[in-house]
Order: sequence, then structure tokens, then C-alpha cells
Amino acid sequence: MQTSNPAKNSGGFDAQNPPDPKLIDSCVHCGFCLSTCPSYRVIGKEMDSPRGRIYLMDGINEGEIPLNPATIQHFDSCLGCLACVTTCPSGVQYDQLIAATRPQVERQDVRSLPQKLLRQFIFSVFPYPNRMRALLRPLGIYQKSGLQKIVRSMGFLSAIAPQLSAMEAILPDIPAKAFTDTIPALIPAQGEKRYRVGMLLGCVQRLFNPEVNDATVRVLTANGCEVFVPQTQGCCGALSHHQGQEEQAKHFARQMIDTFANTEVDAVLVNASGCGHTLKEYGHILQDDPNYAEPAKAFVKKVKDVQEFLAEVGLTAKLSPLQEQPLTLVYQDACHMLHGQKISVQPRQLLRKIPGVQLREPIDAALCCGSAGIYNILQPEVANELGQQKVENLTNTGASVIASANIGCYVQISRHLKLQGKAVPVLHPMQLLDYSIRGIQL
Repeated sequence: MQTSNPAKNSGGFDAQNPPDPKLIDSCVHCGFCLSTCPSYRVIGKEMDSPRGRIYLMDGINEGEIPLNPATIQHFDSCLGCLACVTTCPSGVQYDQLIAATRPQVERQDVRSLPQKLLRQFIFSVFPYPNRMRALLRPLGIYQKSGLQKIVRSMGFLSAIAPQLSAMEAILPDIPAKAFTDTIPALIPAQGEKRYRVGMLLGCVQRLFNPEVNDATVRVLTANGCEVFVPQTQGCCGALSHHQGQEEQAKHFARQMIDTFANTEVDAVLVNASGCGHTLKEYGHILQDDPNYAEPAKAFVKKVKDVQEFLAEVGLTAKLSPLQEQPLTLVYQDACHMLHGQKISVQPRQLLRKIPGVQLREPIDAALCCGSAGIYNILQPEVANELGQQKVENLTNTGASVIASANIGCYVQISRHLKLQGKAVPVLHPMQLLDYSIRGIQL
């Protein structure tokens, strides 16, 4: 465990795992990260870049810079997309530095009361599907009654409460399936069983886009997998971990490890990149836990993104064209898939196996869409500019379908497509494979 001088850090980081000075010193301030950092590209300030934030971390560690509202705004502006980690020629582990900094910020009493209340609401509701379902019922009435159209047309919400307005703006249409989990605990493989796999449902995805989970189960079973879906599974902790809610993230991690203990699965599969990245971080999250440090390492070895898994074991089900003419697709790289899990080739390999698919590549493919967990709620102005850029880059390819493997990206891209008046469907690669296996044409 990293420690520091409490006296030196008065008004700064506490002694509980502050950013590691050795990792800070590995940054040579070359500036390669600047062009790939989405917050720097939008805001244009040095302190809103990885290099600038590392400078702040060093100053706070040394007691030369205070940890106060002026400095934490630069940490808050970070999307956590990890593009800088991919780009850095010196191998700076910025992911570990920002992951150590966020809990420090959350432990300090430096946020305004409205900010504290908003964050308390988010972390008390979003990671709990049943609590979310209770909230969705009045929101469903709000949507269907026409009140939503009236509120949006008047525009007063953005003027008086920008972050509440941002939360309302990204609310997708609530599907009927949002209110119950319909996937059984065990789904047998079709034909010869090749593998037994566990599957994560996700908190937000099972509510706002449940078709993805249904499609994933069908694809897996069609390719010889027996699918085990623990009915008591909770949140993976991605949202909490991403925003520095350290104890909540640890609680969810322990809970998830226990959920899949003794299930005798060959792999634990995830179809949302943000969840997958956090599951693979359990070894780090629980490294100081005497009871869970080793189980966490064992658990991580079994975690795979569903695309990563299928590309590795191979498809056995027959695939059919999705339409009579060649289908142009553009695959959108989610940040925690590309930069966090280093998965880029496998989704494209799977999509190319569908007869008639022609993949197109967008410019700035590695740039974040602005969703970043709850970033599009907490930092709506930056998120909106990034969402607009992402949709323009994707649609400029001329592709007729956008493939995206993360629920946050799906919500963000769908919203900005609508704002730009573009009717391009956004589908998870598992949905496309499912249609192809079942012979359903778009």
C-alpha cells in the first residue's frame, strides 16, 4: 500500500493509496497524449489533459498544490477513456493514477451540496436494477403522456438544472421488457455442448436494451454453449469504480465473485465493454483484501468479452446474409473495449463472417463518444460536443448500420443521431450475429 506524509499532505491526498510517485515520475511530459485526449480537444486547457492532471497529482502529493474545487474540476473533466494509455510512448500508467486519484477526491469534503446530492442519488439508484425499475414506472408515464415533449420544447430544465436536464435528455424509450428479467438460470446448448459459460446481465443494459442479452444467449447456445445466468447477480461495480466510489466498488466485486463461485463455468462472459473492463480489474480493486485478493485473481482469468470468447473458440452456427444486397457496417470502438481491454480485431473478425457484410472505418475511431459512464450527466457540455463529433464521423462513412458493443455508447450515439435527424440503426454485434443465425433480414 502506498503511503505518504500526512503533514505534508494537509489539504491534499490522504495516506490511503495516493497516486504512486513512481508512476507520476514515468511521465516525461512529451505531449503525445494531447491529441488523443477528448477532454483536452474540447476544452483546450493543459490542466484538462493527462499530462496536466499528472502535474496536478504531483503537486498535491508534494503539498505544493491544494486538493480543492479548483483542482478537482480538472480530474472530473477526465472521461477515463484511457486513450492516453494506448498512445503514450513511455508507457505511463495513467489508468492507475486516475483510479487512485478519484477515491481521494471522493473522500475529501470539497464538493458543493448539489453535487453531493446528485452523486448520492446516482450511486444509490443506478447500480441497483430493482431500484431503477421503480423509478422507470413514473418515467414511463412521463414519456407516454406527452409531458416529456412539453418539458423538452420549453427548454427551462437546462437553464435551471443542466445536469438534471442532461439526465432527462439521454433517457431512451423504456421497453416493456425493462421491468422483468426473462432469461432463465440455465439455457442448454443447441446440439453438442462445447462449453459451459456464465453470463453477466448488466444493470443498465438489462433495463434499456434487453434485446442484447436475449440475442447473446441465442448466439452462444447456437454455437454449442450451455449458458448459466445467476439470478441473484448484482452490479459489477463499473460505475462506482469509474467515479472513485471505492468501498461500493469493492462490495460489488466481492458479491460478483461469490455469485460465480463453484459454478464450474469455463468462462464468465460480458457483452458490455464498461462492465468487462471493471471485471478484469477485480485483481487490482481487491488487491488489499486478505479474503478476496486470490479469488479475485482466479475470477479475472475466466472473464472474457463475448466477442473475444467467440473469436477465440470459433463459430459453428451457419450464418446467412442480413439483406439481399451487401450490407455496409461501421463498428464503433468503445473506449473500455479498445483502450481498456485491448480488443479491436475480434469484433471485426466476427462481423466479417456474416455473408455480404462490408466494414467501413470512421476517422477518429479511437476518440470517446462522450458517454463514459455518467460523464454525459456530470459534464454535459463536453459530452455533447464529443457525441456530435462521433455521430458525424460514423455516419460520414456512409454505412447503413452502426455496430456498438457498449450500452453507454448505444444510448449516447442513438441520442445524437436523433438530434442530427439521422435514421441509422445502432445494433450490438451480438444482435447482428443473432439475426444472421436465425435468417432474419434487416
